[in-house]
Amino acid sequence: MLQLAVILPTYNERGNIALMVERLDKALTGLNWEAIFVDDNSPDGTADEARRIGRDDPRVRVIERIGRRGLASAAIEGMCATAAPVVSVMDADHQHDPVLLPKMYEAVVGGEYDVAYASRFAEGASTEAWGRPDRVKASGLANRIARRVTGVELSDPMSGFFMLRADILRADAHRLSGVGFKILLDILATVDAPLRVKEFPMNFAARATGESKLDRTVVFEFLVGLYDKWLGRIIPTRFALFGTVGAMGVAVQFGVLWLVRSGLLGAPFVYGQWSSNTAFNIANTIAAVVAMSFNFVLNNELTYQDKRLRGVLPLLRGWAKFAATCSLGLLTNVGAAAVLRTMGFHDAISVIIGIVLGSVWNFALSSKFVWGKY
Repeated sequence: MLQLAVILPTYNERGNIALMVERLDKALTGLNWEAIFVDDNSPDGTADEARRIGRDDPRVRVIERIGRRGLASAAIEGMCATAAPVVSVMDADHQHDPVLLPKMYEAVVGGEYDVAYASRFAEGASTEAWGRPDRVKASGLANRIARRVTGVELSDPMSGFFMLRADILRADAHRLSGVGFKILLDILATVDAPLRVKEFPMNFAARATGESKLDRTVVFEFLVGLYDKWLGRIIPTRFALFGTVGAMGVAVQFGVLWLVRSGLLGAPFVYGQWSSNTAFNIANTIAAVVAMSFNFVLNNELTYQDKRLRGVLPLLRGWAKFAATCSLGLLTNVGAAAVLRTMGFHDAISVIIGIVLGSVWNFALSSKFVWGKY
């Protein structure tokens, strides 16, 4: 009878898979277990390597996700895809030592604890082998912020190595955000009943091979996760992100508008050859196009990072679609500002109202046709 499922989210981990299966086999002697590698369509063939091993070892399975990314969502999908009564999440890069799994399993099935997790900062733990004092400090800061915002009092709530009963996870899986920060913190901050947690000190190792799943947006994703747990039920998280990027675009639009009208971008014609209204409309159109391009880049990197467009051609096609879907919003933006200005409104008020009127349209269509599915 299946007793334990080990969920391993992966991205470009091909060289780590075989050794990790060997280490699991050695550590989990006496337990009926399975390993589920949840791979975000790694270009290095991680999923194929897991499938190759799985043909000879039925304990190894793979879920290959197409068109979406994210460490937290991968962990949730993996934990919901097993029949095992107990599930564990850990990294496949060998930073987490599977030798802790049997002790964690005993703590959970013994009935005294609901969750067992490995801490990098508990007494007896070590991060020396990690060799990244900068990341140690960053993780410590993230933990302090997480404890303050969520009320989760653990030495390492950002740990990515933990174990719990599957029924606890499935009962609240629909309420988990699946974005931003580590899934353990998401679970602890979501489940209504207080969970009994057992902490195990961990010797956190350096990555063996492959690519870290934490890219340059990790700080942003952490803040997104905290926002989602704090205010996500009031304002949908992705819309809030889109609006935040749009607000930054407002600053860009005002900046470019000022630069164009002042002639600093090589456009002194604005004050000489056309009327004041015409000059304003031309300058504001240029500023709006620049701001739209800025918004596309930032939304691609941050708001839709799980559906991020990569490569020159996909980015160009994405920008073209974004421009097309935002064209009506752009016309609304510029047109409303022009009309309001002729009615005597101040330039700043005219521009702001134009931006607001076009924002909802831009979000709805770009979510569908640029980063979504038809």
